Amino acid sequence: MDMLKKLSHSSLALPLAALALLLLFNALFVDDFFKIEVMENGNLYGRPIDILYRASSLIILALGMTFVIATGGVDISVGAVCAISAASCCVMLGGDISGIPEHPFVLAILCGIGAGVLAGIWNGTLVAKFKIQAMVATLILLTAGRGIAQLLTDGQIITVYYKPFSYIGGNIPGIPLPTALLIALCMVSLVIWLDRKTSLGLMIQSVGINQTASKYAGINVTLVLFCVYIFSGFCAGTAGLIEGSFIRAADANNCGLNMEMDAILAVTLGGTLMIGGKYYIGGTIIGAITIQTLTTTMYAVGVSSDRLPAVKAVVILLIIVIQSEKFKQMYRNYRLKQGSSAAKEAEHA
Repeated sequence: MDMLKKLSHSSLALPLAALALLLLFNALFVDDFFKIEVMENGNLYGRPIDILYRASSLIILALGMTFVIATGGVDISVGAVCAISAASCCVMLGGDISGIPEHPFVLAILCGIGAGVLAGIWNGTLVAKFKIQAMVATLILLTAGRGIAQLLTDGQIITVYYKPFSYIGGNIPGIPLPTALLIALCMVSLVIWLDRKTSLGLMIQSVGINQTASKYAGINVTLVLFCVYIFSGFCAGTAGLIEGSFIRAADANNCGLNMEMDAILAVTLGGTLMIGGKYYIGGTIIGAITIQTLTTTMYAVGVSSDRLPAVKAVVILLIIVIQSEKFKQMYRNYRLKQGSSAAKEAEHA
């Protein structure tokens, strides 16, 4: 009972409750939702595995977005950066049907991630150095990013026949878990290490709460903001490689489409407020899994993809209301009223 009380007051209460409700709905109304099978090649198969598999790139994007939002900013360009990253990598590998890459595979991977880092440097320079509002600064790449990806691919969908490229979004032979999930776990470990073993997390929270006070406290606010946006670009570049590997091609129009909204939703669902300050890595991860579970659930019950944004909009509305100070005050007043009533009943008894 004490454990439940502590959990109800923790930052994980909302994302865990949302995920639990979705899982309960699936248990009741979706046949064999939790069934996991082992395929002939040794890979695991089933909706739970598919959710974690498809959520991998979103988790990575949301980790970068968490740090950005914690500083009081937002990066709405990450979806377009995913497209640039995938296009860069696929152009380097080429679309030769023989499966022979035009450039070394490692160089193509570094090129894709490097494109994301360059995008992060661009956003970081505008926000940290030129003090442009984050929404406006990242709107530039949101608008131009897919055009850049189209220029890289010459307006074509470049299909990559080089087999190792498919391992990024698929499975490495002999390993039952999807590679994308393993990459996401590595990114989570990196973020937790940065948060627990360095002072970066404390500085990010300080900058998000009050930049002026942080500056007087000796924190290099410009450098913190710059690093945060570079890391967000790095995450977007990594997620872009996964998204490109899913379809084994560079699709500038659809790669990472609307993923920035899902990343923001995952972060806010995880308990991190858009005004900046304290952030919750665990909440972000659960939030990303919850968003993907919602998507999978809607598809399982026959909701078409064009109607899915409406469902997500309802979720966003509920989150905004629940996280508002007015709602929290109403909940506190209700708890006080319930406590007073219980005390009076005890006295009369």
